[in-house]
Amino acid sequence: MSNVANSTNIMWHDCPIQKQDRQQLLQQKGCVIWLTGLSGSGKSTIACALSRSLHSKGKLSYILDGDNIRHGLNQDLSFRAEDRSENIRRIGEVAKLFADAGVICITSLISPYQKDRDACRALMPKGDFIEVFIDVPLHVCEARDPKGLYKLARAGKIKGFTGIDDPYEPPSSCEIVLQQKGSNCKSPSDMAEEVISYLEENGYLRA
Repeated sequence: MSNVANSTNIMWHDCPIQKQDRQQLLQQKGCVIWLTGLSGSGKSTIACALSRSLHSKGKLSYILDGDNIRHGLNQDLSFRAEDRSENIRRIGEVAKLFADAGVICITSLISPYQKDRDACRALMPKGDFIEVFIDVPLHVCEARDPKGLYKLARAGKIKGFTGIDDPYEPPSSCEIVLQQKGSNCKSPSDMAEEVISYLEENGYLRA
């Protein structure tokens, strides 16, 4: 019996079917592909392109999109700094479960703070967390403004908006950087294929 945070008198129950067994069944390695970047950088679009490519190869993936998660699991959280951290913590824990199930879990989240991303990495065995920085300049993201949020932030109608009056901390050491700068504008499919290449080269698409 043990105590964890506010949970008391709990016990971990092991099952004879382990991650390796599930990976053998799926013929892939469970992992978390953590897409991070500014609002408007293309995270959700790239996540969908990546999932579509994996599906075409017969690989099982699932997307945890930041906005989608706030429609259910995290609908009780605001965008205050402490709630944003809790939002990332919960998604990290869910992503960990997907990876343990043998699924390639793709998260699409601004996740602006390095410490929160590092905490999610620390939840998982080495190699299970693949951080992908969608490196798109603020002015490009703001010009796209697909949800009109930058306009509202500039008008002072949204407070604490990442990139405007709240910081974004780029990854200090991530596995993959996908850049869109100047005239070098790769398509979402091309960027997704860069991630696929990484997965293939590092053995994630086989058991």
